[in-house]
Amino acid sequence: MDRARVLRYLAAAVVTLAIGQGVAIAQSPPATPPAGDPGTDVNAGLQRQANLSPKEQLTQADSDLARMEQSRSTVRRQLMEAREKRDVVKTLCLNDKLTQLNVAVTSAQERRDALAAAAKRGEADLATHEFTILSVLRQRADQLSTEANQCIGEEVGVVGQSSVTVDITDLPEEDPSEYPNFGVVVEPPTCSSCYN
Repeated sequence: MDRARVLRYLAAAVVTLAIGQGVAIAQSPPATPPAGDPGTDVNAGLQRQANLSPKEQLTQADSDLARMEQSRSTVRRQLMEAREKRDVVKTLCLNDKLTQLNVAVTSAQERRDALAAAAKRGEADLATHEFTILSVLRQRADQLSTEANQCIGEEVGVVGQSSVTVDITDLPEEDPSEYPNFGVVVEPPTCSSCYN
């Protein structure tokens, strides 16, 4: 082998090794935060929810569903107001958020029923699973409610009376109706197969 080829293989091997080390470092698990610091423990809320009994989860689920229903009612009222004002932009935005809220509430109701069934059968793991999904749906509903409050309407251009004035300049002085009318007559060909 020539020297240039060996150097290319060696450079490729070094680059591959360096990239591999970078990926390995990037994929290493993050350092765990101190257990006593609640501000840095991201999973504290989920662990607290996992420690609830199925009966407590069911009570919390009912509270979450009531909150989601209230958010949906608020967005529905905002939509009706936007429709009354004939604000098309705000109506479209709020209609989209209400549709997504309807889906989230329907899914949450199904999950609440599944949670109640799991709690009745004494299946704590399944109840916790359903409760976790219901919690995510509640968070999504909260996000949609916030987005609905940020829907903006059409901008009001001018308040009060307004008028428009147009000045037309550089018009020809002669009257176009006085121009001569040249009649152009075009005769169609007698047959379509006459042309090759």
